[in-house]
Amino acid sequence: MSPGACHDGPLAECPGIIAAPTAKAQRAAVLLPLYCRDGAWHLVFIRRAVHAHDRHSGEVGFPGGRWEDRDPDSTATALREAQEEIGLPPERVRVLGRLRPLYTVSQFLVTPVVGEIPWPQPLRPEPREVSRIFSIPLAWLAAPRHHRVRPYPAPGHPQARDLIFFDEYDGELLWGVTARITLDFLGCLTGPGP
Repeated sequence: MSPGACHDGPLAECPGIIAAPTAKAQRAAVLLPLYCRDGAWHLVFIRRAVHAHDRHSGEVGFPGGRWEDRDPDSTATALREAQEEIGLPPERVRVLGRLRPLYTVSQFLVTPVVGEIPWPQPLRPEPREVSRIFSIPLAWLAAPRHHRVRPYPAPGHPQARDLIFFDEYDGELLWGVTARITLDFLGCLTGPGP
């Protein structure tokens, strides 16, 4: 990973908006589990379980969540949450590093942690939190034709903001914060990105 691309100041969820975390931003971390199968690298994602009053219900993301007082750092948060959500034992993760944090419009400061896992690795979704675990090849994610920036929820909507959307892959839609983190990770592998 290219250290310069990975350790600059915080990113913002929306491209073109300067990241400015406030005092009320809550700390969180996610794990980007990476594995190699048949000579090709893959990134593991989850689809969150559906809950009536959860604004991220049913969305694609990485295993992760809020920092807790018992967590010594963001790496510990990401590993703890991955164990809780997908049954990934922390000792099976070779931590490769952290990406720059991302400030979300929902007032979270999310630190992405990259970790290599052996493959095959049994993973099991915690049904109250995760409905599906799947992976996408890095080569597919890195192809510029598979992602674009577009207004969400719709052009002209009073709350419209530009977000990154990937094409659908295996019935899953990668967009928003997770898409932004994914592109930042790919930029760490290849040099400065968006």
